[in-house]
Amino acid sequence: MSYFNQEETNRRIQKIRDILTKRGLDAALIYYDELNIANGWYLTGWCPQFEKGAVLLPLSGEPLLLGGPESEPFAKMSSAIRETRNFSVFMVPDEEYPNATIMDFEKLYEELNQKGISLKKIGIVGTTIIPHAVYTQFEAGFAGVELEDITDEYEELRSHKSQWEQENVKKAVRLSYQAYLAMKDMVKPGVYEHEIAAAGEFECRKNGANSFAYATIVGSGERSNAVVPTGINKKLEEGEWVMLGIAPRVNGYAGTFGETLPVSGTYSEEQKWAINVLRRVLRATRDMLKPGVSGKEIDVPGREIFEKEGLLRYLVCPFAHTIGLMEAEGPFYGPNSTDVLEPGMTVCVDISFFGHPTLHGARIETGYLITEDGCEPMCPELDALFEEDVN
Repeated sequence: MSYFNQEETNRRIQKIRDILTKRGLDAALIYYDELNIANGWYLTGWCPQFEKGAVLLPLSGEPLLLGGPESEPFAKMSSAIRETRNFSVFMVPDEEYPNATIMDFEKLYEELNQKGISLKKIGIVGTTIIPHAVYTQFEAGFAGVELEDITDEYEELRSHKSQWEQENVKKAVRLSYQAYLAMKDMVKPGVYEHEIAAAGEFECRKNGANSFAYATIVGSGERSNAVVPTGINKKLEEGEWVMLGIAPRVNGYAGTFGETLPVSGTYSEEQKWAINVLRRVLRATRDMLKPGVSGKEIDVPGREIFEKEGLLRYLVCPFAHTIGLMEAEGPFYGPNSTDVLEPGMTVCVDISFFGHPTLHGARIETGYLITEDGCEPMCPELDALFEEDVN
């Protein structure tokens, strides 16, 4: 069993090689780690534990998985790319593996040359996240090879979801809704935040989630002001509200929900006003989700509502972003974005405010699939919930 689809992997490899051919490059080096998982997972359906890694994809020939020896057996069992090489720069610092074969980039360069793989120009993916030591050691080992940044072209591939990818995102969104129901049932005075998080995570894990795209959000009272608070040993109190969110992954693809609920079961008048503002903005933003519409356009209706209601000063995050291997990934459709929606994209409408003097913070969120003439909800139940104002 594995989390990758070999046909998908083969198509992706070919698309990346098309980029290499177009740019006159001989190979791509795709960096990733446990935090920055998506670019590597896109080709492997796998990520190392503890160690860092990269995929070296030549224009022709077999791709290589570069990493450390502790995760190597795991890679050979679970990765779509199983031809591995080990490097100290990807290992846990100062950790020793006396029986492992460790090489350096100079030796790898020699090995590839001996195989007839000529390398004069290599495209790098992940230039904003790649550790300095990895980049400089790779540059020194491949001395004389020109390195070019192709991160944008690579990540643009990820923004266009295949049917298989769409189905996985939908499943993950559905799973997040099941978690929402379990978490909602726990919301009452005296319950600890971490208990609510545990209920949601258990629901996801028992139904097939392979991981989570962010640490589960549970923030009550003033802690709702923390934007992305994780559940701690704080008890919920009467009169507060609690902000909830979870992001299970299915085959690596994330789903999510966001909701803010009254701890007592009934919103105060001020809370009711605020949650209804968020719902109005979500509906206005959702109605802008159509092919060809840019971030600048998507942002306008919601921002106008926030300004009218006096919440604009508390706006921290844009109203829409793409979801995929990460819960929030590019394109981000903010007020200065010229990126446009295209059919097949999976997008979250994520409405929030933070820093309010009495309400603190709140968030509601759900996902949509961009279609040929608009969008469809990936969780009809949440879409229907947010369609109505709270009475």
